[in-house]
Amino acid sequence: MLATLSARRAFDERWVFERKLDGVRALAVREEGGATRLLSRTGRSIGATYPEVVEALAARGAGGATLDGEIVAMKDGRTDFPLLQQRLGLTNPAAVRASPVVVTYYVFDLLALDGWDLTALPLRTRKSLLRSALSSGGPLRFTPHRNHDSARGAAGLLADACARGWEGLIAKRADAPYQHRRSGDWLKLKCERGQEFVIGGFTEPGGSRIGFGALLLGYHDASGALRYAGKVGTGWSQRDLRALRAGLDALEQSASPFATRPRERGAHWVRPRLVAQVGFSEWTRDGLLRHPRFLGLRDDKAPAEVVREDPA
Repeated sequence: MLATLSARRAFDERWVFERKLDGVRALAVREEGGATRLLSRTGRSIGATYPEVVEALAARGAGGATLDGEIVAMKDGRTDFPLLQQRLGLTNPAAVRASPVVVTYYVFDLLALDGWDLTALPLRTRKSLLRSALSSGGPLRFTPHRNHDSARGAAGLLADACARGWEGLIAKRADAPYQHRRSGDWLKLKCERGQEFVIGGFTEPGGSRIGFGALLLGYHDASGALRYAGKVGTGWSQRDLRALRAGLDALEQSASPFATRPRERGAHWVRPRLVAQVGFSEWTRDGLLRHPRFLGLRDDKAPAEVVREDPA
């Protein structure tokens, strides 16, 4: 179930609010007897990248269960996607053990328990059953939620979240079932604008810069065409520049993948296979990003799913 970006701030007692986590979405499937699989949104197995999560899930709780949550890396009490980036894609056991990045799996929903499909039950009931099906500890944490506060409202809760340096809040209908799609029953209330974009090209580096100058970004419109959203030229380390350039070179093609070719001198075009997480301040009137900054690559979202997110 996916949340919809929203500018809504008026809610009633039917809604609860969770911290918006900036990490990798993961479904955990624990079979009877403890065998556990960890899957990305696209259904790819990611257990080898986060073995400590798999081991903890297998050891805690009894019976079969399907859990929904987010894998994050924390820094100074905040989720840090660039830090998590250092674990993404690691599958070699020695490399995973050597990584200094500590991850936590924040679980917020329960889809099935002991062979029973729970998705038709209200969220509040699923959350109650979740706490009886799993014990927290180690890399496992329950995602706490707050009930609607009529005195302060969602705006007050969001202001607190932003002051703490959080990404924002997820507002959820407490009486709603779990739906395997994007839904208005889950809403994203963000402190800072940001979303995923498809990388469609890059520019050559200038001066002493290595790797590349900027990434050319796009999103898919309603017809499926890739629309140019601007370029991002900040937010990476020297190591990122080298690694990204190698990956981009492997995808290079002669034709622009964008519906309207960007006016970038000497641009290199690539097959639109990579998805970048980008923070920005706003959209310009021309439909381009203002003050974008690169946060990392995402391997948990298919390029075809990337669309422009505008608050409803």
